[in-house]
Amino acid sequence: MGGLRRPFRPWIAVAFFSALVAFVSSDPAFSQSRVRSGAPLPNKPELGSAGERLNANTIAIVSGNLNATYLSIAYDLSAVLDDGDEFRVLPVVGKGGGQNIKDVRFLKGVDLGITQSVLLNGFRKSNEIGLIDDKLVYIAKLFNEEMHLIVRAESGITSIDQLAGRKVNFSDIGSGTQLSSRDIFDKLQIKVQEVNVGQADAFEKLKSGEIAATILIAGKPAASMARLASAEGFRILPVPFRKALQADYLPATLASTDYPRLIDQDKPVDSVAVSAVLIAYNWPKGTDRYRRIQKFVDTFFPKLAEFQKPPRHPKWKEANLAATLPGWTRFEGAEEWLKKNAQQQPVVSEREQFDRFLQARSQASPGAVSTQDREALFREFMQWSKTRRQP
Repeated sequence: MGGLRRPFRPWIAVAFFSALVAFVSSDPAFSQSRVRSGAPLPNKPELGSAGERLNANTIAIVSGNLNATYLSIAYDLSAVLDDGDEFRVLPVVGKGGGQNIKDVRFLKGVDLGITQSVLLNGFRKSNEIGLIDDKLVYIAKLFNEEMHLIVRAESGITSIDQLAGRKVNFSDIGSGTQLSSRDIFDKLQIKVQEVNVGQADAFEKLKSGEIAATILIAGKPAASMARLASAEGFRILPVPFRKALQADYLPATLASTDYPRLIDQDKPVDSVAVSAVLIAYNWPKGTDRYRRIQKFVDTFFPKLAEFQKPPRHPKWKEANLAATLPGWTRFEGAEEWLKKNAQQQPVVSEREQFDRFLQARSQASPGAVSTQDREALFREFMQWSKTRRQP
């Protein structure tokens, strides 16, 4: 993360978990229990008061794989909110936004997950996993995830339209990158040959010419993208913010401050982004699982400022707890907390949001754009913002 974060070595946890699974799976009693027809795995016996307290005060959040931002965000939640046996956030390595929706909806033991707002709307529309309006609620909108479209510099590809008919990696099956990339290319009416591999494999396939491009949708700076360099022949391809995308996506810019080895200082790259949102299963009020989510909110919300300081991921600076997700219901406990603490929540006007957007997009001071141009752009921004607020 270029000094923005202290070293995070998730492979240690992955290795430990894999070893644990191997050890448990080798136990004869465990093997025998698995072959019982339809028998669920039993709970651990004789937990005692310490075990009961540990279970009651731990909540699991499904995040993403090692290439994406979700795992770093979940790790930050664990690091900042951990209070021993009194409260723990347990990060779970996940497959990404699409699968995370299914996991929060169906997977036992998982109450929280990070996903993309556009995917929530997509699952609702497709009815792929049944009605979810009363099954899932959101806690808060967290940050924006930018689309990273990587090609080989020597490929001669200078426009996203030139990818038509070629092999493009949409990342892992079930990931937010896969599902959102499908939607983006469909909206742009660009038909490609979809490939589904992890980013490390995709970079090798790019080098060999087996694929034309690879995509990762993640909050910048994404660890896998930060390892690339233009000197090695990689290049970020611009993604135009065309009208077909404006109802569901956001304009974004990738700059040299994000990827100094990949982008020249005076040549920012236009892209698009989606909103990352923290969701929860809609447990009935008064249940133990509802209480755990409530405790998470009461512990997390007052400490947002701590997440916006180093060494936490820079994307925390975009978090606005009061932001709403049109068409979806917020977890009741979170809504109540926001009402009680309304005076503490910063109010950002649309004009301020526009100024921030324009400054980031142009990589210049606001004065670099003429007053006439700024007003015309602001009118377009207001119209776009109005469409975004509609359910």
